Amino acid sequence: MVNTQNSLSHYDRSKVSDGTNFRIALVVSEWNEEITQALFQGAKEKLLDHNVLDENIVRIDVPGSFELIYGASIAQLTDFNAIIAIGCIIKGETRHFEFISNAVAQGIKDLNLNGKAPVVFCVLTDENIEQSRARSGGNKGNKGIEAAVTALRMINL
Repeated sequence: MVNTQNSLSHYDRSKVSDGTNFRIALVVSEWNEEITQALFQGAKEKLLDHNVLDENIVRIDVPGSFELIYGASIAQLTDFNAIIAIGCIIKGETRHFEFISNAVAQGIKDLNLNGKAPVVFCVLTDENIEQSRARSGGNKGNKGIEAAVTALRMINL
């Protein structure tokens, strides 16, 4: 978790498995693409850094964050060891932000309870674009890196 003292991108490498034999799906929302692309890049680079083979990292694009649930559920039907759901929901003028944020969190929770592979929540829910930029490669690090590390750790449970 990020706070004022640390970055999302710092972690204890000794707690992370070698990914040589893992297949990981990255389900990526196309909405707020500037942010989701940066999160995807952070996750992919970290997976490669832990020896996940490039051909074993599969990107699945979906239109928005709400659709991450369905994309991840389809990925769970295949032979992936873990799935990372990557999205960005930025608060607007209406309650839509709350509905989508809650639905995505609940949907991914349900997939973790009922699916055969862990689904890692890499969905930014920020007040504004500046917060999203800070958490997708800016001064707070990159949540995509954290998600990749989490996926590699969850595979071995």
